[in-house]
Amino acid sequence: MFPLSSFHEFSPAANLAIAVALGFGFGFCLERAGFGSARKLTAVFYLYDMAVVKVMFSAIVTAMVGIAALAAAGVLDMGELYVEPTNVAAQGLGGLLFGAGFIVGGYCPGTSVAAMATGKLDGYGFALGMLAGVLGYAELTPGVDAWISDTAQGVLTLPALTGIGAGWWALGFVAFLAFAAWGMGRLEAAFAGLRPRAG
Repeated sequence: MFPLSSFHEFSPAANLAIAVALGFGFGFCLERAGFGSARKLTAVFYLYDMAVVKVMFSAIVTAMVGIAALAAAGVLDMGELYVEPTNVAAQGLGGLLFGAGFIVGGYCPGTSVAAMATGKLDGYGFALGMLAGVLGYAELTPGVDAWISDTAQGVLTLPALTGIGAGWWALGFVAFLAFAAWGMGRLEAAFAGLRPRAG
């Protein structure tokens, strides 16, 4: 039954409408959670407010549990889901660059758009810098795509690598999430003194 794209082809207009609706919904949720603020986002790097990590990790684990449950119930064909090919070198380098941009600029791509929607000038500045970086990458680094494709390891998943089913991995990550939440609470308490004072 799922994913819908496996048996139903949406028109380009329908795909665009779905993307716009999901984008507005995602942006609304980001702003309501306070993630349209660079101060809130960079607080995680100072360890006194781990809300960003808590929300993102909870979302990942929730999606993991949902996918595993739907697959176990026979209503989701996991073979129809797209999985990005693994490339440890490229993804590691990309993660470092993304993290550096996050802490220096105070936003990620999605949160910068949420900040723009509420009129934050730093959100506009970050988004323009991001677009300039995308343009520079596309125009100035033609060999990078070849390097990425040549060094890719193919699609690697934890169940395939270990022989342990996706459901067990999902349960393991639920347990790890509970432990991580406890640990992040301890960090927030330990570094509470770094929190800027109001006013």
